[in-house]
Amino acid sequence: MKTVKLGDLTVSAIGLGCMGMSQAYGKADPEESHRTLHRALDIGVSFLDTANVYGRGHNEELIGRVLKDRRQEIQLATKFGIVVENGKMGIDGNPASVSKRCEESLLRLNTDVIDLYYLHRRDPKVPIEDTVGAMSDLVNAGKVRYLGLSEVSAKTLQRAHKVHPISAVQSEYSLWTRDPEDHVLAACAELGVGFVPFSPMGRAILTGEITDNNSIAGEGDMRSTMPRFQGDNLTQNLELVEKLGVLASEKGCARGQLGLAWLLAKGQFIAPIPGTKRVKYLEENAAAADISLNDDEIAALDELFDPENIAGDRYTSSGMQSLDRD
Repeated sequence: MKTVKLGDLTVSAIGLGCMGMSQAYGKADPEESHRTLHRALDIGVSFLDTANVYGRGHNEELIGRVLKDRRQEIQLATKFGIVVENGKMGIDGNPASVSKRCEESLLRLNTDVIDLYYLHRRDPKVPIEDTVGAMSDLVNAGKVRYLGLSEVSAKTLQRAHKVHPISAVQSEYSLWTRDPEDHVLAACAELGVGFVPFSPMGRAILTGEITDNNSIAGEGDMRSTMPRFQGDNLTQNLELVEKLGVLASEKGCARGQLGLAWLLAKGQFIAPIPGTKRVKYLEENAAAADISLNDDEIAALDELFDPENIAGDRYTSSGMQSLDRD
């Protein structure tokens, strides 16, 4: 597996987003999740991403069971800052909460140090300098190696980076979610910060596995609430996926692999973390690291998935409000 530098942290070029093993995309098979995590390490997919909110701690506990015997093989990333109370999502970036949340994650993860610790969302009520200052105390205490931010603007990143070096920014980025190209990618490149795309295959739509609303109708599947997956929006977006299939066929690879290869071609500081809970798709995703695209192929994908061609928002209106657009 090729590697990517996120600041001073070296990670596998293709990582593994673990959220779906505990929530959001229907029920997971615990045994298959366990096999997938071990298989990831066996083939060099060593950059594992979780968060304290995923499954309300379940996801960190799951990874902690794998960590027990294979900690030295893993670049471990987790996040804090999103809180769920009475079914409603909130954001807590209070400096007084930072150490407590970290201690809870360390216990669940069965480790004494987190390689990359992210603020999951910027708390609009708390200056980013205050939150990052508290996070830097964790580095000084040896409980965290590197710091990250998730879904932040270029301005917020620049402010945070002055307090303590930020190693990575994690945001949604894929062929059909190109927002980071506006300002954040340029800021990362300028500051020497890595970029970690989550949902790099558009929550599976770019794989071709989703063909209609019935494909995402399972209990607990968050996509059923997202505007891009509904009605005429989904119909229009699936037309793009159909054309992606033609390009993938010409390249001799799967649709999702082509999308991952496109991301890797966007910068040597980019390490996508496709999520899966199955060995089959893990192996397919990992193989994308060996696919090279020429300038014409990149341009064709850029044009096909021009943001103006995408129908619907990423999240509901309340979800969009949680994003940092400073």
